[in-house]
Amino acid sequence: MRIIPAIDIIDGKCVRLTKGDYDTKKVYNENPLEVAKAFEASGIEYLHLVDLDGAKANHIVNYRVLEQIAAKTSLKIDFGGGLKADEDLNIAFNSGAKQITGGSIAVKDPETFESWISKYGATKIILGADSDNGKVSISGWMEQSKEDVIPFIKAYQRKSIQYVICTDISKDGMLEGPSAELYKQIIDECSNSSSGQSIKLIASGGISTIEEIPMLKELGCEGVIIGKAIYENRISLKQLEKYV
Repeated sequence: MRIIPAIDIIDGKCVRLTKGDYDTKKVYNENPLEVAKAFEASGIEYLHLVDLDGAKANHIVNYRVLEQIAAKTSLKIDFGGGLKADEDLNIAFNSGAKQITGGSIAVKDPETFESWISKYGATKIILGADSDNGKVSISGWMEQSKEDVIPFIKAYQRKSIQYVICTDISKDGMLEGPSAELYKQIIDECSNSSSGQSIKLIASGGISTIEEIPMLKELGCEGVIIGKAIYENRISLKQLEKYV
């Protein structure tokens, strides 16, 4: 299972929020490149980079941070936050993203999102299906859609999506453990989908101890995104280095 640390960006700085609430912003490092280099030095290969300013502005904002990390590390970066138009995607890929994550766009403008899957291929486009009481949350988690998470994932599975990031918003930043039941349900139901191919589910939100990582692997998660637990020293880079 892939270990994917997260760097969330506001004003070019590395921050964390609680349950996606911008008022809970805590700055952990003013230099995201420094953080990314520490991850790389611990043998980590992947990075989840989120443009929180972009999520609010509905267009890419912090692509210079992406550019810098991509140029100065060998991390494979998936980038999300505010990607709404073809131009945003071009900027993200030209700045060094290996994959992009689309959440709100997949709900609000499925035609555009589907065109991205066709143009770039299913290995480059990740579906963001963030759950708020079973409904897909959008617009930087400031809005709840009418879409139920599992049928939403299954619909895109039929359109050949492979990678799905699912954050249980009630768990995000709480350090109380991940949403194992939700992930089990998604994996079980989407494995039996008529599309004939299983999704690669990336768990996110609530990770608090190193012991939870093998548990998520056991469930069948393809990857796990870890944020606050690293920044609050609940999980050390040494522990992750051993796991990797």
